[in-house]
Amino acid sequence: MTHPADEVVTLASELIAIDTTNPGTHGGPGPERAAAEYVAARLAEAGYAPEYVESGAPGRGNVVARLPGADPSRGALLIHGHLDVVPADPADWTVPPFAGEVRDGYLWGRGAVDMKGMLAMTLAVARHFRRTGVVPPRDLVFAFLADEEAGGVVGAQWLVAHRPDLFEGVTEAISEVGGFSVTLPGGPRAYLVQTAEKGSMWLRLAARGTAGHGSLLHTDNPIGKLAAALARLDAHRFPVVLTEPVREFLTGVAGLTGVPFDPADPEAAVRRLGHLSRLIEPGLRDTANATIVGAGTKSNVVPSIARAELDGRMLPGRDEAFRAELARVLGPDVAIEWDSLPAVQTTFDGDLVAAMDAAVDAEDPGARLLPYLMPAGTDAKSFARLGIRHLGFAPLRLPPELDFTALFHGVDERVPTAALEFGTRVLDRLLRTC
Repeated sequence: MTHPADEVVTLASELIAIDTTNPGTHGGPGPERAAAEYVAARLAEAGYAPEYVESGAPGRGNVVARLPGADPSRGALLIHGHLDVVPADPADWTVPPFAGEVRDGYLWGRGAVDMKGMLAMTLAVARHFRRTGVVPPRDLVFAFLADEEAGGVVGAQWLVAHRPDLFEGVTEAISEVGGFSVTLPGGPRAYLVQTAEKGSMWLRLAARGTAGHGSLLHTDNPIGKLAAALARLDAHRFPVVLTEPVREFLTGVAGLTGVPFDPADPEAAVRRLGHLSRLIEPGLRDTANATIVGAGTKSNVVPSIARAELDGRMLPGRDEAFRAELARVLGPDVAIEWDSLPAVQTTFDGDLVAAMDAAVDAEDPGARLLPYLMPAGTDAKSFARLGIRHLGFAPLRLPPELDFTALFHGVDERVPTAALEFGTRVLDRLLRTC
């Protein structure tokens, strides 16, 4: 009998080959339908009756399927992931980003890491369970979702608001971003489990001034006002705040490496982490980065308004403090509007964590799980509105030299094929026992 790991690379490759680039707009047709139909067909082949739902706009395809468990009185487990990906410019890539090519032991392509690899692992295990008659301990709900890369407005957010029945009885969930291995200084290997993620805030700035001819003297130029405010923000660093998930992570690292962790100086401990520090360091403070700037329509006309957009990320419990500090830094010449989603946080304990630990240990004896705070956001924010506890766990065993965090939204995104096979075996064990 075949194992689900036998087909995971093929499934991932075929999903990558379906271009689901999210345009970042919510009013027009979306890119996910073809991938959602592909997933629905693969599930139907195995005997599921998947439900296809378009959320909020044409083409924003989602697929949900449920596998009944042995104990229907237990809360169900949601295994979810998103079908959409961020843009990729083929001119920048070593291989075409939507070819799904296997080369040098890696599967290359946009979505290999974020997160069609995990979708393929989920799909492979779901198909295997149905085909072989596996009855898990509790109900499993498999969800393949649209629009996560633009906040899930016409994906998970829409489904939670309009189709909560799809997630009836679900109490816990797993998805991105966690489960991947890191090799710590000195050699010990650990697997990160996301127990928290920062809040997300998308800010729109506007500076106003006096329009006029570009040849004249101007003392009320909105571009200058906005540029000065953005320069102050770029130079600003929000205060270090040691949250419990980061404290737990750094304490765990200290135990594995033998290098003491000083809670009064968490930045020093993070600096010792090598390329992993790119992922952990933003979890020490709030961040706000300018991402879009625009003003004017003609080179000889000073405009009356200049605009910018920021990507803001706040630590748990820091929403009000973040907004107040941001307003102080930007100053009175800049008006601020925003949309936001809250931080998500849970504890690193319970039967689900124990089952994760056992599943990883069976495939990588002696490895440890470590909780951490993820600096970006996921669809966990939407499912939290239904009272669903989220843990980031998409298991992958990675080579120590791979700078994995640089591949999220990066050029030449790729994942080792052996890591996908490893992750599928771990996921198979977890869903049989959790």
